[in-house]
Amino acid sequence: MIIGFVIWSFCAVIFLGIGISYRNSQNAAGFFTFTKPPDVTDIRKYNRAVSALWLISAALLEAAGIPFLFLKQNSPFFVLVVLFVFLLSIRFSRHQKQNPVI
Repeated sequence: MIIGFVIWSFCAVIFLGIGISYRNSQNAAGFFTFTKPPDVTDIRKYNRAVSALWLISAALLEAAGIPFLFLKQNSPFFVLVVLFVFLLSIRFSRHQKQNPVI
């Protein structure tokens, strides 16, 4: 299942690239593609926080993809891996709503 891990890692690398580009951005960055960023007073601090979210997401996505190296094809554990990533994304999105950076 190396192909699955490579595809999974490619998505994590995309997240990593987005996080790095947002860290160096001069304009306020939106977390998702089609969202308008809020009006912030400290753009640098806001971009660092959004960048941290992308970098943490990339690291967790890559860590969750490691089982692809050890599982056999069509294993039912793939559902657990995807469910793990889904639950982590829900957890971080709720935390972000409760503790905004702005």
